[in-house]
This record gives sequence, structure tokens and C-alpha cells, in this order.
Amino acid sequence: MRRKALRNRRGFVAAGIIVLLTCALLFLMARPPICTCGHVDLWHGALDSGNSQHIADWYSLSHVIHGFIFYAGALALMRRQPLGPRFALAVLVESIWEILENSPIIIDRYRAATIALGYSGDSILNSMSDIGMMALGFLIAARAPVAVTVCLGLALELIALLAIRDNLTLNVLMLAWPIEAVKSWQSAV
Repeated sequence: MRRKALRNRRGFVAAGIIVLLTCALLFLMARPPICTCGHVDLWHGALDSGNSQHIADWYSLSHVIHGFIFYAGALALMRRQPLGPRFALAVLVESIWEILENSPIIIDRYRAATIALGYSGDSILNSMSDIGMMALGFLIAARAPVAVTVCLGLALELIALLAIRDNLTLNVLMLAWPIEAVKSWQSAV
């Protein structure tokens, strides 16, 4: 029992170290620490240049869903491991995405293939918040019944779809296989 508790604790410590290393790497990548507008909003609901620059925005919902998905994946891959190591894996995957998402190739892809024409990448604050949103989703999925997690994920997708004509599903679709009709519909906001 003590050994499992130690592995669990080590997993959460590893997750914290991964977050700190990700923050440092984003800083070395010359990402702005906060919005270049000079202030920090808790919520930025407009789809403009402030998007992905503040603490939370409509895309934060997608990161909660990442947590749901990463919980299921980590559980499938590491069923015999306690929650901590599974959490560390999820944080690692999300952190890798945050680093890739802020690389020139992905920023350019967003500009070319999606409605995010002026996208310039995330501020470090927003990337850290995105990792935190994923962690929230992961921990919800760890505690909630599967049906509740699935329903909540669908609800978050629908809320984003209705609010901004975009969500995790469309984001992945448009990055992987852009469809001009979808881009036109999304732009008609």
C-alpha cells in the first residue's frame, strides 16, 4: 500500500515538474508571458487578437475535453498504475501539444486552414491555463461516472459550437483536413 502511495505521489510531482519545464521552454521559445495588450483577463470571450492570450476563453472548453480523453487513454494504457502516473502522462501529452501549438508550423497552419486568421500563438499564461483546464478535465473524469463525463464532454462541444461556431471536433477536422464550406460557415459569425 505504501509503495502505491509513493508511486502516486511521484506521478503528481512529475506532473508539476513537466509543467515547470514546459513553462521554461515556452519562455525560451520567446512566447509572451501575458497578453501583449498589457493586461490579464480572467475570461476573454471575443474572437479577436486577445484570444489565447488570457486565462480562459472559449477554447478552454476544448482543453477540459482533452482531460476527459487523456484520462481514458491513460487508464487504458496504465490500468495497473495509480492516478498520479496516469496524470503525469496526461500532463506530458498536453504539454507537448502546447509546445507544438506554439511552434511556427502549427501557428501558420491555424492561420491557413482555420478561422483563426490572426492567430499568433498562446501567451505563456494561456498555455499554463490550458494545461490546468486539461488537469481539471482529467480529475473530473477520474471521479465522475463515465456517462456523466461523456455527457459533459458533449455539452461542452455544443456550447462552444453554438457560441463561436468552433469546438474541439471542428478544430481537429480543420487542422487535419480543411473543408472550405466549414470555414465559410464558421466565418459567418
